[in-house]
Amino acid sequence: MIDLYYWPTPNGHKIAIFLEEAGLDYRIVPVNIAVGDQFKPDFLRIAPNNRMPAIVDHQPEDGGEPVSVFESGAILLYLAEKTGQFLPADRRGRVAVSQWLFWQMGGLGPMAGQNHHFSQYAPEKIPYAIDRYVRETNRLYGVLDRQLAGRDFIAGTYSIADMACYPWIVPHERQGQRLEDFAHLKRWFDVIASRPAVLRAYEKGQPFSGQPTVSEESRRILFGQTAASVQSSSGS
Repeated sequence: MIDLYYWPTPNGHKIAIFLEEAGLDYRIVPVNIAVGDQFKPDFLRIAPNNRMPAIVDHQPEDGGEPVSVFESGAILLYLAEKTGQFLPADRRGRVAVSQWLFWQMGGLGPMAGQNHHFSQYAPEKIPYAIDRYVRETNRLYGVLDRQLAGRDFIAGTYSIADMACYPWIVPHERQGQRLEDFAHLKRWFDVIASRPAVLRAYEKGQPFSGQPTVSEESRRILFGQTAASVQSSSGS
């Protein structure tokens, strides 16, 4: 059994997709980030960066104590290695998948996240910031589109790289992007969207979903934290 500490964000969806694809037994533990669940001491012991998702594997391979993992990329690697699925065993294949996983973690996710922040959540609309991140998101879509030319999946075969990237493309309209401008990316997106495990993963998030409401209090919780906030939450 795996406990998945989760909220229906792109990073949360990544892990639900893997668990559904691999057929692993798991339990969702909701972490409502708009009300500050991510700062509760019990959660910080699992995820010291106060970000979801995180997992606790109660049946690790070594048979020892439960293993907790935070950071969505690390979780995907852990689960792929645990199950022997969605990560090639050969060195070249593994490198191909890993570099695109880290591309998402270091590029697509953070840049699209800033796009979301300045266009959707910032109390003041700053044209320069919006334009900067919409353009950078567009560039990254172009990089991914070029990679998918002549390939069914990002690294050739379906892998954790696809699972990492897909949820960040789902909100393309909110990011100011048109999938019709990226033929290879759109073809890939439609294939991933139709996978039964992906459909099940998104269905699991429905009970926690809804039109996001950003109040002054939720904005303070989501975007106003400092080192002192974390230290206070951990009880130190």
